[in-house]
Amino acid sequence: MLDRWLRLSRSRFRRFGGRLVPAPATRSSRVNELLMRPRRLALVCGAAAFGTGAAYMSAAGAPPGYLAVNAAALALGAVAWVALGPASTSRVAGAGPAILALAVLLLITALFGASVEGATRWVTVGPLNVQVSLVALPPMLVLYARRPDEIGTTGMVVAALALALQPDRAMSGALLAGLVAHLCARPDRLALAAVVAAVLAFGWALLAPDALPAVPYVERVLHDAFGYHPLAGAAVLAGAAALGVPALVAASAASDARPALLAFGATWCAVVAAAALGNYPTPLVGYGGSSVLGYLLSGALLPPRASRAGGPLRAA
Repeated sequence: MLDRWLRLSRSRFRRFGGRLVPAPATRSSRVNELLMRPRRLALVCGAAAFGTGAAYMSAAGAPPGYLAVNAAALALGAVAWVALGPASTSRVAGAGPAILALAVLLLITALFGASVEGATRWVTVGPLNVQVSLVALPPMLVLYARRPDEIGTTGMVVAALALALQPDRAMSGALLAGLVAHLCARPDRLALAAVVAAVLAFGWALLAPDALPAVPYVERVLHDAFGYHPLAGAAVLAGAAALGVPALVAASAASDARPALLAFGATWCAVVAAAALGNYPTPLVGYGGSSVLGYLLSGALLPPRASRAGGPLRAA
């Protein structure tokens, strides 16, 4: 063990002028460092997805206002990412009440929000319709996966009820995917109760009628991009796939970081899958500031550093 540590230490330094100084970082070492910082990686992946989507929409003739809204949401999300830095390094104490408060916001939206074709998923803010579930649900799932408790579980049940009432198949499926990922990483009775509520909500949403038509540059973006040009389709698909990249760290991360990483990845992969299968917003690569904010907020709450399993460091 001592020999291994000495070899590792020497690899990080070089001799200069008779003394050891830190060796310059190689490209592979910088990539490895980024991969073990899921919070920072989420910011990079979100910006990359936004960039590919903006390039496609600009080339395909989307209204300039769409690009401006997405850019404003990216800037606001980046500010929130910086502001939430202290929360990511703490043990996120008090996450339960925050989860419950966001769940109540989802329920209020379902009961009193703006409706379109029988679906009530939005809150009107000036000229914009904000889909509250895309902003609030992903951060809720990351918080819950990092510190599950009774209050947080109650929040998950309330969120499941709200999504069933809206109804929203895509976000109900995302809730179920995120909770199942958390349950697999950290099995306990609280997580199981939340999963049961999510299963019931998803089943109800599947049975409810959903007649919303597709809106250009919002829904069916993956299909439309390939119709515009194969290279545009490949770029947009790569941007959408990048949203799940931070979760890949979970394969080698220490056990205390794994639940949040898996929940984050499963949630956003489910949102992308729903967008590919039905008339649901395509996150970040399509028009919609709600998903941009939701992605950066949930990414900001990931552990700032995930040590490798068995390594000396632990997730903060």
